[in-house]
Amino acid sequence: MSLKVGDVITFERSFTIEDVKLFTKISGDEGTHHLTPDEQGRLVIQGLLTATLPTKVGGDHNVLARTMNFEFLRPVFTGDRIVCEVTIENYQKQDDKRTAISASFLCKNQHEKLVLRGDFAGVIL
Repeated sequence: MSLKVGDVITFERSFTIEDVKLFTKISGDEGTHHLTPDEQGRLVIQGLLTATLPTKVGGDHNVLARTMNFEFLRPVFTGDRIVCEVTIENYQKQDDKRTAISASFLCKNQHEKLVLRGDFAGVIL
């Protein structure tokens, strides 16, 4: 799929307790809030695990990121449905091998509350 400025790519997923446990093992982020369920049996998801949503969209389009900025606005819990919308802000051929790309993103939970926003820039080889 060829991208262009203004394209919006949407990706949605929910994180499980097993996802949090695996990410805890990989990242070493063992904050109590990631290990101890709340009164509803949910865990707070690591911010960088939530941030895998926009990076998944970048990966789908072979983006080699150079910069990534994240603003974490609300906690995300296991079982929340998170929708990530990535908007292509710049898409410009640089030469025969590279295309510069930048995008912004918004991630909302099932209650339409903004949980994460940011942007990234890089190249497509």
